[in-house]
Amino acid sequence: MARIRARGYLVAGVDPGTYHFGFFNPSRGQFQGFDIDMLHAVAKAIFGDPSKIEFKSITDAQRISAVRSGSVDIVAHTMIITCARLRQADFSTVYFDTGQRVLVAKNSPAKSIADLGGQKVCATKGSISLANVAVAPSHPIPVAAPYWTDCLVLLQQGDVAAISTDAAILIGLTAQDPETKLVGPQFTNDPYGLAISKRHPDLVRFVNAVLAKMRANGQWAASYARWIGAPVPGPPKARYR
Repeated sequence: MARIRARGYLVAGVDPGTYHFGFFNPSRGQFQGFDIDMLHAVAKAIFGDPSKIEFKSITDAQRISAVRSGSVDIVAHTMIITCARLRQADFSTVYFDTGQRVLVAKNSPAKSIADLGGQKVCATKGSISLANVAVAPSHPIPVAAPYWTDCLVLLQQGDVAAISTDAAILIGLTAQDPETKLVGPQFTNDPYGLAISKRHPDLVRFVNAVLAKMRANGQWAASYARWIGAPVPGPPKARYR
């Protein structure tokens, strides 16, 4: 924490292309989204200025290595907390809960992942979503892409039959292409956390305090309403180790 404060800015690994959560808005020349709001709150708590952040665009596959190498202080990148990842990095308390679903073209007859056996389903390289597609009982064919927008292009071009990931991400893709639709129920439980190096438990504690304040003062709810919409649920309850 002392080194970050002395440096004068927070270094954050983010997604440049997940609409609603982390994306670069060229018209404003800045990163925006629900994940980005979490980072602004952390920066404001450290420096008194929410803009004191250096954003680094990283892919899903680069998230753990970025944290472990120290090239970033924190990752805010729709990152699901799993037991395997907890062995490699620390996480904040859960700041968003979602689950995996399926996105298809509006004219697709598929109603769930069960209808996609033998068909290509896109997810990002290094994501839990890709692993879930690979082990689905219907045996779809997993196709890896760097970013979710790359998956959307593949779907638009007819190179894959579907995209499968967290419903929150898929809602952002439908907003970018109204000729798509979400189908089927959620078939996983996916809690998001902010990833931080195991070498810096002081930063984990600090970030957890910031998230606790956001839950209590309505800032979390305001961010949810802005980026995800209504109705606004209660924020995930904090569970501490």
